[in-house]
Parts: sequence; structure tokens; C-alpha cells
Amino acid sequence: MALNIVREIDGRIKVRNVLMSVSDKTGLEAFVPALIAACPDVKIYSTGGTYTKIKEILGDAADKNLVAVSDYTGQPEMQGGLVKTLDFKIYLGLLSETYNDAHQEDLKRLDAQPIDMVVVNLYPFKETVAKEGVTPEMARTNIDIGGPCMVRASAKNYLRVASVTDPLDYSALAEELSSHGGTLGLDTRLRLMKKAFAHTAEYDTAIASFFSTRTWEEVEATYNLH
Repeated sequence: MALNIVREIDGRIKVRNVLMSVSDKTGLEAFVPALIAACPDVKIYSTGGTYTKIKEILGDAADKNLVAVSDYTGQPEMQGGLVKTLDFKIYLGLLSETYNDAHQEDLKRLDAQPIDMVVVNLYPFKETVAKEGVTPEMARTNIDIGGPCMVRASAKNYLRVASVTDPLDYSALAEELSSHGGTLGLDTRLRLMKKAFAHTAEYDTAIASFFSTRTWEEVEATYNLH
């Protein structure tokens, strides 16, 4: 299969569709209203507790700007929130390219939207395993799957998508959106991409490090085996 080599992109990207799912909700109270002020028609696709938090922040305006991912994909969340965003329609929106006719036809075929920004931070694995007496099961359940997938997909497609993983970036992003007609530049998207891949690399390293010191006897003692 031939590699998909991109030769044509836009320098600045209008933010029309945002996928937002965060464990750490710090800063959303300021960022979400600022995002909408800069991009009044933006659609924010969200899940679980993040959806609830944004709805609380927006109040009556939520009906215009906020969409539940399950409503968008047509698939309810798996019990316990184990599967929320791992859906072809979501990843088509993340990985599609503006000047690829086949990708554009795929978007039309599924009535899917190109996602321009992903705002994601991950389950608190390092914080969990730092606690005294943490079990392998407590660690395992804090391994984020959907989050790193969204981060990596959006970061890979930095040619069109902004991958936002750090609440400390919210203020600068809101300022750029406000001062540039609701758009983000390639320089910003590239900077965010570098940060995103460093973030997921650190996350995976923490998981590998924790489980490298666990024995099978310790893991076996955690569960009732059948």
C-alpha cells in the first residue's frame, strides 16, 4: 500500500469543530467561553464528565455549540466509559486531509465533520501509581486508551489539526484565535504536535515502568481467578 504523501496544506486553519475530552478540567471555565467568543459557530464534541462540565459552563448556549459524541457517532458509550471516542467517524474527522478528494468523499459519505482541534488530557496514571498501596488493578484501570489515540491522531495530522494536551496553553490559543479570526497557524500546530508526542511518550513510559516491577504473583493476588 502506497504511503499517503501530502503536498498541499493551509497555513492557517479555521477552528469549526473541536473534540474535547479531559481528565483535568482546569481552565475550561475560561477557555470554553473564549473559544466560542472567537469562533461563534464552533461545535464542541464531548463525552462523559467533560460534556457535563461544558454544559454547566455554557448554560443555555450549550444547545448551539455542544454535541455529545454519542449523538454524533450514533453509538452509546460502553459501560464505565471504556469506549467513547474510538469510532471510525471520529478518526475520519481527525485524519482526513483538506486537499485529498477521496478523504472529502469519505466525509460526505458518513456526514462526518473534519475536526480542527482536539483538547485532551489523560487519565492520571502517574498520580495513581504514586499513591501508597496502589494495586496492579488500580494502575490498570487508569491506563487511558481513547485519549492517547486522539492525541496521536490529531498530532500526526498537525497539517490541519491542533492537538492540545496542556491547560497552560489555553490562554495563548484563545488569544491567537481571537486576534486571527478564529484561526490557528501552522507554527502553533507544529508546536502543539511536538508537545503532544512528548506527552504520550512520557505517559507510556510511566505505564511500562510501573508494570516492569510487578511480578505475576502480585498480579495474581489482586484478582479472584476462575
